[in-house]
Amino acid sequence: MIFRPRRSLHLATALLAAAASGSLQAATAAIAAATEARVSAVLKTLEQARPLEGVAIAPDGRQLAWVTKTTHGARITIAARDGAQPRTIALPAANGNCSDSDVTWSPDGRTLAFLSNCAASGTRQSNIDLLDTADAHASPRRLTDLQGYVHALAWAPDGARIGFLYVPGDTHRVGALAATRPQVGVIGVAGVAHQRVASADVRSGRVSLLTPAALFPYEFSWSPHARRITYAAAPPPGDDNWWIAQLYVQDAQPDAKPVVVVDPDTVAGPLHGLQIALPRFSPDGRDIAFIGGLMSDQGVTGGDIYLAPASGGAPVNLTPGIGITPSWLTWTGADRLLVSSFAGGSTRLSGFVIARDAQGRPLAREHDLATVPAALTAGTAMSSLAVAANHRTIAFVRSTFSEPPEVWTAALATDAAGTPIRLDAMHAVTRINAGIRPLWGRAESVHWMNQGFHVQGWLLYPAGYDPHKSYPLIVSVHGGPSYAVQPRWPGVGYGGAPLSAMGYFVLFPNPRGSFGQGEAFTRANRKDFGYGDLRDILAGVDAVEKRVPVDDHRLGLTGWSYGGFMTMFAPTQTRRFRAAVAGAGLSDWLSYTGENSIDQWMTPFFGASVYDDPAVYARSSAINFIRQDKTPTLLVVGQYDAECPAPQSFEFWHGLKAMGVPTELVVYPDEGHGFVDPAHRRDVLVRALAWFARYLPPSAAPARH
Repeated sequence: MIFRPRRSLHLATALLAAAASGSLQAATAAIAAATEARVSAVLKTLEQARPLEGVAIAPDGRQLAWVTKTTHGARITIAARDGAQPRTIALPAANGNCSDSDVTWSPDGRTLAFLSNCAASGTRQSNIDLLDTADAHASPRRLTDLQGYVHALAWAPDGARIGFLYVPGDTHRVGALAATRPQVGVIGVAGVAHQRVASADVRSGRVSLLTPAALFPYEFSWSPHARRITYAAAPPPGDDNWWIAQLYVQDAQPDAKPVVVVDPDTVAGPLHGLQIALPRFSPDGRDIAFIGGLMSDQGVTGGDIYLAPASGGAPVNLTPGIGITPSWLTWTGADRLLVSSFAGGSTRLSGFVIARDAQGRPLAREHDLATVPAALTAGTAMSSLAVAANHRTIAFVRSTFSEPPEVWTAALATDAAGTPIRLDAMHAVTRINAGIRPLWGRAESVHWMNQGFHVQGWLLYPAGYDPHKSYPLIVSVHGGPSYAVQPRWPGVGYGGAPLSAMGYFVLFPNPRGSFGQGEAFTRANRKDFGYGDLRDILAGVDAVEKRVPVDDHRLGLTGWSYGGFMTMFAPTQTRRFRAAVAGAGLSDWLSYTGENSIDQWMTPFFGASVYDDPAVYARSSAINFIRQDKTPTLLVVGQYDAECPAPQSFEFWHGLKAMGVPTELVVYPDEGHGFVDPAHRRDVLVRALAWFARYLPPSAAPARH
């Protein structure tokens, strides 16, 4: 069915009433009223929390700026480092739907640059605004008059220019998660976006396009003296080719010639054929540090830390065999890095010192500063931090399953050589979401062994947990597969915390293929999708059942993206799951190759293209085993999903119908892989809760003995 917007006041009632039909009518009807009230309370709690979309710290560490999302857009607040004397930037335009983002301080700490689409016409066009923060009464000054999509602001170190990524002539958000355009006209030619690195002169506002149209840059950074830039780029189309991006260096001037520094397809060693992200010049400009590894999506960064000469040459892996997954980095000295990593399902902050071995090869030595069971970000990249110029203070947005997002700061203590040695005085500086209490149960990190792998996951207890009763368990599989679940406050939409609030145990496994335990663990499901990782997940279910009262006959399964694939595939391999909700999944890797807009990602994971080795793709295609699936399954997907196209869900839905398995398919208009319409996000959540309420009633039963 195609979802059509409607009033949401009685949506939960209607869906739960519909859920009361069928073989479980009596049981579901008995809990329908209580379930509806609980759904409404959960939605209210989720909608209370105001998301924080980024934080920046002034070079001297004395001021912060952060972006808070509101019902009418997003607003920027400036305050002292401890949160005192906050003031919201007064915008000159009076458009109630305007929004600001991408806050960044000038190198001298006086000027704040940000993007604003607060135009009188109400268009989606963002432009760069500047604010003199030394003047408490100053209004922002419009610097640019751009016509296109702009993001990723970065001041040049000399303060004379601001760099950014720019798609001239098109305000459509780029990236595989965005909704694709209707596929009409000359396919592969019409509508291809050409993203460039651009710069704006701070005095005149003059905009220069620095990189050629023949390259699509994904991330960039300035050299220490602002004379050069480095960036990861590939030929357009950009949505598809991030997985084959190369590392470039060029002069920071229009028409400068790009020079390839690292081509993963030609280098020998563990980086061969993999992805590169977050290139950063060393303080002397001679080297570039970056993260390289097996990654699923641009922006979802994880791997080893590499060092490459800026003039070209073989990159060196600084962290071979490390048992965590570096995700973000910045230089803090001539031979020092500050790194944020996945460590199991937590965040680890580390200092790395680069030294030389007996043969003169560089190698990094880690100093563990803190391991935090929380999700941290400054908004510029996943796992990013905002760092003061003296590297003594950091800022970030932090949340957990039980703590809604707030801006936090922490002090970095260093040794005599300036190397960070520990994290001090970590505390929240805002109370934007104070008073919001979760309706779901407590979270616990769980660990188990399977086939020689140490596997970690997060277990949410049901709300009102009673150890003398038995509960159903729902397994929520993350996307990727190169990703990991960290404790994070849920938003309105898809997720496991609302299921906990409804009375379920929820297991978030991080099986082989996930970040958090080093690159070898991340690569452990290559050419094996749905097999080894499923065995890890089932072993996790067994481990949970040994420690808490879970009814093995009431197991559910859900997930989005790769998790949606697993939700389709697992029930064709095991009968343990009694209900499933698959979000934006895929059922047939062979047909998927010709339908999606990002097929370049598949070869690193499958070892060959589908045309060279169709058998390895067929082996992991759920549709080939559809006769073995008996699990009632709800499928949801966006109409213009470029990453996991809707036909994949249609194919699986049709197969289940042919097999006589209860199923329902909901297609949401104009949505891509990541839903943006709040009504659609809310509807997905309510439908998922209703589906599980029908086939896995959450009412607790006496514990087994």
